[in-house]
Amino acid sequence: MITYNQLDNYQPKIEKVIHNMERVMIGKRENAELSLVALLSGGHVLLEDVPGVGKTMMVRSLAKSLGVSFKRVQFTPDLLPSDLTGVSIYNQKSLEFEFRKGPLFGNVVLADEINRTSPKTQAALLEAMEEANVTVDGETMKLPKPFFVMATQNPIEYEGTYPLPEAQLDRFLLKMSMGYPSVDQELELLNRIEKAHPIEDLDAVLTIEELEEMRKGIHAVYMDDLVKNYLLEIVANTRKHHKVDLGVSPRGSIALMKAAKAYAFIHGRDFVIPDDVKYLAQFVLPHRLILKSEATFEGFTVEQIMQNIIDKIKIPIVNEMSR
Repeated sequence: MITYNQLDNYQPKIEKVIHNMERVMIGKRENAELSLVALLSGGHVLLEDVPGVGKTMMVRSLAKSLGVSFKRVQFTPDLLPSDLTGVSIYNQKSLEFEFRKGPLFGNVVLADEINRTSPKTQAALLEAMEEANVTVDGETMKLPKPFFVMATQNPIEYEGTYPLPEAQLDRFLLKMSMGYPSVDQELELLNRIEKAHPIEDLDAVLTIEELEEMRKGIHAVYMDDLVKNYLLEIVANTRKHHKVDLGVSPRGSIALMKAAKAYAFIHGRDFVIPDDVKYLAQFVLPHRLILKSEATFEGFTVEQIMQNIIDKIKIPIVNEMSR
């Protein structure tokens, strides 16, 4: 269990990781923090945004900051599950089959445009995300630690795509977007990359051992029953909202609790406050909702419904919590 002193020791390192990512992504601290939340929680991220806003650079900067291996897979309609997991090839010299690992055996994996590949290949990736292992030729192999997937999809072009089913969307801890930078931020970006890209100068600021210790330390972050009940009230209201056909599952409740603990840890606290839950609910829960057809026809989005639910629930008073 991480003590107060250890928590203080990790804060500068967490800040260095975020600073490294901000050197590559101008004005995207929120995205950097959310990526760390997912990584420390043992979850994965679905990043939905238009091309060219820096999705790949963000994942690469995270991998370089941690000093771990980075793998990028461009998902296409003809991509096979074996292209992800690896394949056994017969060696004529040794007269034996040798397994050649696929990109899923990297620590940080960018699954680019996941909705452009077949459901069978999507399922292979999502199985690895859930179980942290892959099965090839009947043999189950563990994936390395850490194993973190950031999948992207383009919200504009849907022709020729295979949208992720709701059951598979539920496997992602959180869903976020990056958006365009402001004029000032884009000017600073141009100035930074004019002569050399800043990602080439990034150094690892955290070891795998330290990362694993931090991930274990997340479990020690305290979450009062008052905050848990606030979380569960949000979830319960998604299940009975008149515009929602299918609300958040218990997996969503667990995901929000884990994310809130990681968010508190990142901000130097060993306890969760209600504002952590309120803030993260907008990233952890909306993609788990299915709206009724009439609500979609009326132009409502899951994000709007989620915000409506959050706004109507009273936030518990922090000083009422007992530790």
